[in-house]
Amino acid sequence: MFKTLFFLVIASISSPAILIGQQKNIYIKAGFLYDSKQNKLLKNKLIKVQGTKIISIDDFESLPINNEVIDLTDYTVLPGLIDAHTHVLFSQDANEDFAEHSIQSLTMESDALRVLRGSKRAKSYLDHGITSIKDLGNSGSYLDVALRDAINEGTIEGPRIFASGPILAANGGQVYGVLPEHQNLIDLEYRIIKSPDDAKNAVREHVNQNVDVIKICADNIPNKTYLTVEEINSIVKTAHTYHLKVTAHCVTSQSAWNAVEAGVDGIEHGFNLADSTLTKMAEKQIFLVPTENSKSYMNTYAKLAGYNDDELDWIDNYINKMEVRLNRAINKGVPIVAGSDNYTDVKISRGKSSIDMFNYYFEAGMKPLDILQSSTYISAFHLNKENEIGYINPQAIADIIAVKGDIVNDFISTIENVVFIMKDGKIYNDKRGFY
Repeated sequence: MFKTLFFLVIASISSPAILIGQQKNIYIKAGFLYDSKQNKLLKNKLIKVQGTKIISIDDFESLPINNEVIDLTDYTVLPGLIDAHTHVLFSQDANEDFAEHSIQSLTMESDALRVLRGSKRAKSYLDHGITSIKDLGNSGSYLDVALRDAINEGTIEGPRIFASGPILAANGGQVYGVLPEHQNLIDLEYRIIKSPDDAKNAVREHVNQNVDVIKICADNIPNKTYLTVEEINSIVKTAHTYHLKVTAHCVTSQSAWNAVEAGVDGIEHGFNLADSTLTKMAEKQIFLVPTENSKSYMNTYAKLAGYNDDELDWIDNYINKMEVRLNRAINKGVPIVAGSDNYTDVKISRGKSSIDMFNYYFEAGMKPLDILQSSTYISAFHLNKENEIGYINPQAIADIIAVKGDIVNDFISTIENVVFIMKDGKIYNDKRGFY
């Protein structure tokens, strides 16, 4: 009887409801608070955090006495940033061929080593205020899912990962030049789709491995193979049955058109999108992740790749083309989601490299608050997570950062000056010098 009573008492005081009631409140005073849903700055707001969640947003006057306060009145407070196109389990030097390096990685880099290296890269995103990433393949056999789970359980530190698992692709995937007798190596990195029925099975396999999103290659350039509209449609219908979004790697406008016709939710890259494709994307509110870099980054990349100074004219032409493409998409009303796709080692951390995407969007003419919205609320919305991340709002997860500077008039310097990082209600970094 005594043992029974003892265990009942222990169980009652350990119940989640009791523990939540015992969690302390943290109040954050924000000089400016970015409302990512309305895309505007609010002045002098008080954020109440309890455990991992945001409880309320009020004015300064509502602050109870004798409570723990984080004073960010001299800063702009933002939701944790989201990079919606990463490959944390893959890295190559600028002068390396993608296919050759992929085969080398698959045959000479163990899964354990890949994950350990990936965990260091993942942590670097958090160092720069990127509290969530969408990781889109080139990650072996669900190594991204394993890394996500390790972060979620607290084994290692890193951003919240939305993992796709192996990319669904046509024969050969994106790894070109592999001899017929060695095509089995491709299966280590991609899920090769052989028919519409096989496409259904591929999605089911991914569902059973608990992926967060489905990534396809609508084309495999420079390989000539591509998924058919019927195969993509089969993927989309099956994924949507399981409430998973589908996003498509596209280089050509035709492959993007096929993906849009088949019902995908997003287009990654979209380097050569025609106006007709952009119009269709806008009508269906299919998002675009323009994965581009600033001129400074491209110059660094080119030099590391071995280009001479007199061989860099292509950079300006390329950047101009991509800026025109981005502004055509914006003008037509296509939702823009921020993503870096920076898997090349340019001798800085992966997180620092990711931040360069803000330079590109700004140089291309996007307004600072629009860039912020693309890397917070819009990104979260297209993951079906707008009530959890990317938005400082009651009941959202307490992913909160603060930057020092004028976010509107001095955007680049300010977004690179992250002084406070909170993820899941836990302070990860505080560079203000005190706490």
